[in-house]
Amino acid sequence: MIELKKPQIVILGAGYGGLVTAVRLQKKLNVNEAEITLINKHNYHYETTWLHEASAGTLHHDRVRYEIPSVIDQSKVKLVEDTVIEVNKEAKIVVCENNKEIPYDYLVIALGAESETFGIEGLKEYAFSISSVNKARHIREHIEHQFALYAQDKKEERLTIVVGGAGFTGIEFIGELANRVPGLCKEYDIDQKKVRIICVEAAPSALPGFDPELVSYAVARLEKKGVEFMIGTPIKGCTEEGIIVGKGEEETEMIPAGTVVWAAGVRGSSIIDKSEFENMRGRVKVEPTLLAPGHEDVFVIGDCSLVINEEINRPYPPTAQISMQQAEVCAKNIVALVRGGQLEDFEYKPKGTVCSLGDDDAIGVVFGKKLKGTSASIMKKIIDNRALYMAGGLSLMLKKGKFKFL
Repeated sequence: MIELKKPQIVILGAGYGGLVTAVRLQKKLNVNEAEITLINKHNYHYETTWLHEASAGTLHHDRVRYEIPSVIDQSKVKLVEDTVIEVNKEAKIVVCENNKEIPYDYLVIALGAESETFGIEGLKEYAFSISSVNKARHIREHIEHQFALYAQDKKEERLTIVVGGAGFTGIEFIGELANRVPGLCKEYDIDQKKVRIICVEAAPSALPGFDPELVSYAVARLEKKGVEFMIGTPIKGCTEEGIIVGKGEEETEMIPAGTVVWAAGVRGSSIIDKSEFENMRGRVKVEPTLLAPGHEDVFVIGDCSLVINEEINRPYPPTAQISMQQAEVCAKNIVALVRGGQLEDFEYKPKGTVCSLGDDDAIGVVFGKKLKGTSASIMKKIIDNRALYMAGGLSLMLKKGKFKFL
C-alpha cells in the first residue's frame, strides 16, 4: 500500500499570531493528517505588549517570556530554532540560515514587526528600540549605567531620557519609567529633580486617534510625575550626544540626552519585501480569508498583515488582539484546506483598547465604556492574562500572569 504524503504546514514566527495558530492546529489536526513545523528565531515566545516594562526595569525580562515547548505538543508540532531569510514562492520553500530550506504545502507568515525609522538620520545607530527581550534588557541596563556614571562625573545629560513617539508603546514605556525613576534616584543617591523624561511627538496630540478626554487624563498624570511633552515636534536626527528636533520652518534644536528610545513607528517584516509579496511597508493587504493576494497556500497574519477597517477606510492598528483573532481563523482555514472544506472570512471584533500609565494606572475603552485609573489598570492585567490563557491555558496563566490588581 502506498502511503500518501502528508501536507507540510509551516508557520513562520512564534509571536501572538504564529504561536496561537500552532496551538490551535495541534488540537484540530491529528498526526496522520499533516506535519506542522514552527520556525522561530528563539526557543521562547515573548509578550511583546510587556516589553515596555522590561525596558524600564519594572518587570524582570524573564517574566516577559516563556519557552515554546511548554505550550506546544512536540509530537504534533516540530519547533525549528532558526532565522528566516526569505520565502521562495515558486519552489514553495522557506530559506533559513541554519536549516537551509524547508518545504511547505501551506505557509503562515507571522513574523511580527520591525522598527520603522522613516529615514531619520542617526536613529538606527544611536537610538534604542523596544523590539525584543534582549533589546529591552539592554535599555534597562543602559539607563542604570547612566545613573551610575552620573554619580561619578555629574554630567546632567546622563539623566535625560528622550522617548520618540507618544503612541501606545511610547506612553506605556514612559509610564513605567516615571514609576521607576524614584527608585533609581534613591539607589544612586541622585536628586530626582535632575532627571528629565522628555516625550517628543510629531503629531498634534499624544495617543493619536484615542479618546481626547482620556488622552488629557494620561498626559496630566504623566506630567504630574515630571514627564515633559513636546507635542507637534518632529525629530530631525539623532547623534551620540542626543536628539535634534525641529523648531518652526527651518530651525532645529539639540537636546543633549544620555538615552534615546525610539517608539514612534513599526513596519511589517523585511522578509515580506525580500520574498516579493505585494506590500505596503512590509505589510500584505490580505484577502478576507487571510490569504496573500494571488496565493492559495500562503496566509499572512499579525503585524505582517494589513486589514482595512471599512468604517473609516483605514488599516486596523497591528495589535496582539487582532493577531490572536486572525490566528483562530487562520487555523480553521488551514484545516479546511487539508480536509477539503470551505474557507471562512476573517472579521475583526475589537473588544477594547487599554493603555497603561505604569503598574497602577491606565486609560482605555472597553466594550464602548471609558475607563481610567485603577479600573483601567485592572482591565489591562485581565487582558494580559487572557493572552497567556489563549496560548498556554490555565497553567501558563497561573505561572506567568499578573495578579496584583491593586
